[in-house]
Amino acid sequence: MEDRGSWNVDRGEKQEERTETPASLRRLEIWTASIALAGNVYRLSSKWPREEVYGLTSQARRSAVSIPANIAEGVGRASPKEIIRFCRIALGSAYELHTLIHLAVNLGLSLQNEVEIVLKEIDSLLKRLSRFIQYQEKKI
Repeated sequence: MEDRGSWNVDRGEKQEERTETPASLRRLEIWTASIALAGNVYRLSSKWPREEVYGLTSQARRSAVSIPANIAEGVGRASPKEIIRFCRIALGSAYELHTLIHLAVNLGLSLQNEVEIVLKEIDSLLKRLSRFIQYQEKKI
């Protein structure tokens, strides 16, 4: 007989097993797209001057990493309200990243043609995240 529950070690209580798994997260296109975006931001920012390592470079990388991390945390909590909450945080991080990439161009750290792909990825992710949030809101 298969046991579908898991034990809460702290309380010794049986709990229902979550249906969301890391495998289901990997099938979520906004998560995989945000992972790819973070990688592209790391590659782009690696060309920026060393004196920016604790400034714009660090801030851009943190905001890029925050996007998939918040999507994962929301999905991991397995409730539409929590998914919405954390996806809104991810949305804010995507807007922040968009601004930081524009600043990098304005400050001469990157050329416009170097950031075009990243900006398109961010724009696409913003739209997809917004639609995902709307979809989750219908579940409430």
